[in-house]
Amino acid sequence: MSPMLRKRLQLGLIHVAVAMTLVPINSTLNRVMIKELAISATLVALLASLPYLFSPIQVAIGSYSDRHPIFGLRRTPYILVGLILCVLGVIVSPRVAFLMSENLSLGILAGIFAFGAWGMGYNLSSVSYLSLASEISGEEGRGKTIAIMWFMMIVSIIGTAIGISHMVDPYTPEAMIRAFEVVGASALALGLLGLLRLESRTKIDSVKAGAETYTVKQMMSAIFDNPVAKTFFIYLLLLLAALLGQDVLLEPFGAEAFGMTVTETTRITSIWGTFVLVAIIIAGLLEGRVHKRVVAQVGNLGALAGFVVIVLSGFLGSLGTFYSGVSLLGIGTGLSTVANLSLMFDLTVAGNVGLYIGAWGFSNALSRLTGSLLGGIVRDGVTQATGLALSGYLVVFAIEAVMLAAAALMLARIDVSAFKRKAAEPSFVEKVALAAE
Repeated sequence: MSPMLRKRLQLGLIHVAVAMTLVPINSTLNRVMIKELAISATLVALLASLPYLFSPIQVAIGSYSDRHPIFGLRRTPYILVGLILCVLGVIVSPRVAFLMSENLSLGILAGIFAFGAWGMGYNLSSVSYLSLASEISGEEGRGKTIAIMWFMMIVSIIGTAIGISHMVDPYTPEAMIRAFEVVGASALALGLLGLLRLESRTKIDSVKAGAETYTVKQMMSAIFDNPVAKTFFIYLLLLLAALLGQDVLLEPFGAEAFGMTVTETTRITSIWGTFVLVAIIIAGLLEGRVHKRVVAQVGNLGALAGFVVIVLSGFLGSLGTFYSGVSLLGIGTGLSTVANLSLMFDLTVAGNVGLYIGAWGFSNALSRLTGSLLGGIVRDGVTQATGLALSGYLVVFAIEAVMLAAAALMLARIDVSAFKRKAAEPSFVEKVALAAE
């Protein structure tokens, strides 16, 4: 095995470790909190959104770690601390959920600390290992590194979801706590293996003391001064809020609409992930043969069709229709993700890559936050108004379908050539920008 391949696989293991801690919180725990424990979906969405509330600190973390190596290591200590916080968060979170059902006030306070720790860990580790991936790979090898990391992450999400579904069969609070502990311990072990002798030590005097950084205000100013960039920013916001906003609600919907067990709803993530992976492979084969805008639009419309079919499954009470909708959503998400990532890199300008990558990363975090909160608030509001929990889910999925339709219309207005003609050329550090992703 070549040294570069080994390093790429190690970076993939770190990415896998962090992603593994996300799966039980965003799938099994959401379902149990909303369905079994009858906790407000809005509250669940707020807690699940803490990582995205903290996302602006990624730029500051990346800049600080550039200037402050620990024992000659600029990334490893920060990745390690972030990973430990993620693991602590995932281990403690089910206990916090059960505490909420017994003592809401105390549970919310504990939840802010537990989910906050996970959110801080996510931001701290992700910004650091993305920076390390950029530094190790170099500009020409970065694409291969990201592809390996992404592939390993999707496979790990599928495997983790399948593993949890077996560990909580049959479901008991004790079984869920034990499953979360196993996931946390496994993530820590894989992360430590990934970090082992990965980063080379840096001499203190070689640290860039004068590295240039930028603020969110500067980033937004540059984006909204360029009409095409502004359109793409709003397009991403709508698209990702719709695609990712279902994370909190898809499994509770399965429980509400079809009486699915915790084991069965946990497997939804593995089904969705499998079709995402298949779609990513298809998108890779189509690259260079079919225009990326066409692939993106097919993905957008496929995901829209997925939401429509999921809504239809609720009216029909058909589990088979629901699984078809989940499959379409997975295919659409995979195609859309790959094509829009490629389009995103087209919408950058030499000399300020970091500025625009940072902006698209900020749009990603903002859309996740928007989608989660929209889903929780609308679900609770409609349920309260109609007295029917199922209607709340159906309205949310219908809104997300409308958002995807609006995004599909906006895609036609995104002109890469016009963007490059209009874009300014300020100097920012690409490394910091990649970290902001």
